[in-house]
Amino acid sequence: MATIDLRSLSQEELTEQLKSKGYPAFRAKQIREWLDRGITDFEQMTNLPKDLRQTLAELYSVPGITIVRKLVSAIDGTVKYLFQLDDGETVESVLMQYKHGWSQCLSTQVGCKMGCTFCATGLGGFIRNLSAAEMIAQIEAAQQDAGVRVSSIVLMGMGEPLDNYDQVVRFLRMLGEEGGVHIGMRHISLSTCGVVPAIYRLMEEQIPLTLSISLHAPNDEIRSRSMPVNRRWPMDELLRACRDYIAATGRRISFEYAMIDGVNDSDAHAAELADRLHGMLCHVNLIPVNAVAGKSQRRSSRERIRSFMDVLQKKGINATVRRTLGADINASCGQLRRQQDQQGE
Repeated sequence: MATIDLRSLSQEELTEQLKSKGYPAFRAKQIREWLDRGITDFEQMTNLPKDLRQTLAELYSVPGITIVRKLVSAIDGTVKYLFQLDDGETVESVLMQYKHGWSQCLSTQVGCKMGCTFCATGLGGFIRNLSAAEMIAQIEAAQQDAGVRVSSIVLMGMGEPLDNYDQVVRFLRMLGEEGGVHIGMRHISLSTCGVVPAIYRLMEEQIPLTLSISLHAPNDEIRSRSMPVNRRWPMDELLRACRDYIAATGRRISFEYAMIDGVNDSDAHAAELADRLHGMLCHVNLIPVNAVAGKSQRRSSRERIRSFMDVLQKKGINATVRRTLGADINASCGQLRRQQDQQGE
């Protein structure tokens, strides 16, 4: 008989299933606490009665997630994981330490459909979506391995989160539940390359996360060359959705902007970007782009990035340069999985 993936159940769903079998509601929270600690063997859940442990073993399972590779930065302690899922597919996740605590960058898909030219993830194509349980499993596995508590999440790893909308929203709802990972929505950032219909759906959810838009260009001509999604939803349409999202939620949007030498980093580009974002409740996060094997782009110089930021700020746009973490381990997502795939060829 097929078993039910225990980690995939929300606390409410698990509570109802346990109650139907005669167990009190508080047992669901206890079970979620064990899973959060990385315990997947029901016999080790010692505060549960023996008959409940037997029932769990008969009816439920906890699909595994294992660390295939792990790189630790000698510079700042950033940890990059390559996780293997139950079906043998692999995804990446990055654990980063900030002053406010530990943050984790999660994957939402195996591969990606979007084909952005500066990203390693899409080079291997799209394989499948991750389940909400597989997203939670990344957090639980990293916490157990590193012996830390993750206090903030960035959905900016492998994949386009809004292309896996239903499972991502389910994951977000489960994150806030008592007894589990329990991370508040104000500590969550979701990054999208600009799937406009899904931005409007997310707006209706009224989830108080931080929406980040991977913009990376000041105009359609440049953006369409580097981000095929722009041919489907051009910048005017995307930015209109962003303004509507801000108006409906009252929350600031963050625009991610990868600084690519000679492509999108001139002062004229900065001025054009500032004009497009004028009057919007937003922040621009300038990202020194990472080198990717098989890609020709190079990161802009420090001087060029500083000048670009100065132009934005003088035009009233809040802008900062993202702190680079894990530079010695190529901590941006997609590269470790690609290396692993190439070794297996």
